[in-house]
Amino acid sequence: MRGEQAVSESPQRYSARPFPPYRYIPGKSPHPVRDAGGHSRDRAPETLESFDAESWRECDLYLYGIDLFNHGFWWEAHEALETCWHAAGRNTPTGLFVQGLIQVAAACLKRHQGFHDAAGRLAREGLEKIPRDRTCCLGIHLEQFRRAVLDALVDPSRTLRIHLEFDDA
Repeated sequence: MRGEQAVSESPQRYSARPFPPYRYIPGKSPHPVRDAGGHSRDRAPETLESFDAESWRECDLYLYGIDLFNHGFWWEAHEALETCWHAAGRNTPTGLFVQGLIQVAAACLKRHQGFHDAAGRLAREGLEKIPRDRTCCLGIHLEQFRRAVLDALVDPSRTLRIHLEFDDA
């Protein structure tokens, strides 16, 4: 078996894109890009011309990034969301929010590897980028997400998922 399989539970999917054949876990599976057998070795990086808070529902790459996150492909989610972050503008409110999601994905990977201190630091840094003056951003209920991240830090057996609400702004 190459690498580790994704989390066994099946949360709701937001995109139709197929998952990679394995999730990248440093030291346990081939690096997706650098390794000759990596699942993304010869794939050209995706680009987006723009990404903003009004069009997230139509951004398949963002939706795929959430799917990857929810199914335990945290490194791959980081890569997909990083493209959205760059397209949004790294220092815009939307860009900073996406950067926070990236840091939470990295925290999940670190937690899975057993690096709980690093996971906590990354998660807290990510949460600092989550707005406190809004209820929802990019389909994510912010207070609910913040609580779920903090709960997952306290109890590593908890599975962190992102639920998107398409009716909210």
